Amino acid sequence: MTAIPRVLSIAGTDPTGGAGVQADIKSIGALGGYGMAVVTALVAQNTHGVRDVHVPPVEFLTAQLDAVSDDVEIDAVKIGMLQSAEIIGAVRAWLARVRPPIVVLDPVMVATSGDRLLDPAAETALRELCAEVDLLTPNLAELAVLTGRPRAGTWATAVDDAHALVQSTGTTVLLKGGHFDGADCPDAIVGAEGVYGVGGDRVATLNTHGTGCSLSSAVATLRARGMTWAESLLRAKEWLRGALAHADTLRVGSGNGPIDHFHELRGDPGHATPWSQRMWDASASVRAEVDACGFVRGLVDGSLPRDTFLRYLAQDALYLGEYSRVLARASALAPSPSEQAFWARSAESSIVEERRLHESHVGTDAASPAPQTLAYTNHLHASATSYGELVAAVLPCFWLYTDLGVRLAAQRHDEHPYDDWLAMYGDPAFAAATTRAVEIADTAARQASPRERERMSAAFARSMRHELEFFDRA
Repeated sequence: MTAIPRVLSIAGTDPTGGAGVQADIKSIGALGGYGMAVVTALVAQNTHGVRDVHVPPVEFLTAQLDAVSDDVEIDAVKIGMLQSAEIIGAVRAWLARVRPPIVVLDPVMVATSGDRLLDPAAETALRELCAEVDLLTPNLAELAVLTGRPRAGTWATAVDDAHALVQSTGTTVLLKGGHFDGADCPDAIVGAEGVYGVGGDRVATLNTHGTGCSLSSAVATLRARGMTWAESLLRAKEWLRGALAHADTLRVGSGNGPIDHFHELRGDPGHATPWSQRMWDASASVRAEVDACGFVRGLVDGSLPRDTFLRYLAQDALYLGEYSRVLARASALAPSPSEQAFWARSAESSIVEERRLHESHVGTDAASPAPQTLAYTNHLHASATSYGELVAAVLPCFWLYTDLGVRLAAQRHDEHPYDDWLAMYGDPAFAAATTRAVEIADTAARQASPRERERMSAAFARSMRHELEFFDRA
């Protein structure tokens, strides 16, 4: 797993907790980050609207920003409401000094009523800031202001407008379709390389306060965890849909209430710790045995005999062939298009890796499966009786190898005989895939019956034991 990202929100407040920095911090925490906040404005508002705004001096804003960055290494920044050209200038100057690796800007410019929130000087300054961030997340009205075009009336027009914004700023745009009428609620990542669209159904609720703030913060957090923008949108949208679906149960205020940021934590009653973490902690002794086994120790220091490594790769190639079939089965059982796509991509990656292992190391001669290989793959196929159990069974092959790859990264050097193996499992893209697999497994566990969760736990534990036996055999 990747480290917990430290994500800073720069925005105004909402004392009822539904929007602004309060919503940002909740979103960051819900998606696995550590949230921090610098306040640009103190807002007196509730679920019915804004009553008053107090904007502290710009010098105090700069003091807040410097206080954070002087002490904390920031992994991502999410920027919300910036009320004036002076405030925007202070934030730009700070970004230039600190240069955070990921900056997401939610360009708050237009009120729900349609009124413009910024004066012309501030709008000009915000347009200039747009070219200096990594991702823009405008709604349809804000997209129209930034492009100087009429507000898009169709999704196709909105995509075209987003392309224009990409070209004028040189950045990436998260295009949001929630303000269109109708049952569909599409979103997309639009960049220089093309469009990655994510469909969705509209959730029937009036409690949508802070949705834009929350989505931007969630995507920033997931990107800081190693996902691509497209993967971040997929996961964030899945979480946001659940937050909207559970919003009515909060009963916060009598107007346009907030979404339920922490709905996923309540899905498994009696357990504040996610299912995956409990399983990982329970496997500590098996993981210690993996670290201590001769194969892994020889792999770490480069002393592993070449013929031993090749025998391992031959069995691994056989395993990956069956593993890809199991992942394809997970794709067929998956309840959502995003999960179907994830498992299908993973199955394809396993086939590609099998071919690479054969051609670059093992050769074209086919090996016979060892008893340990057969036992492991038979276990995976037998777990395909339910989606949750199958996801739990395949998870150790993601997680254990990512853990090894990340921890062994320090051992890598050009002369290391197995540097390519260490590089493959220490790759950030593989770590991001593992993060996604863990999140899918936790979602399945939350939605499962107690008996199904028991089967998931047993499948995970058995796969961990099979991994140890696979290494021991080598």
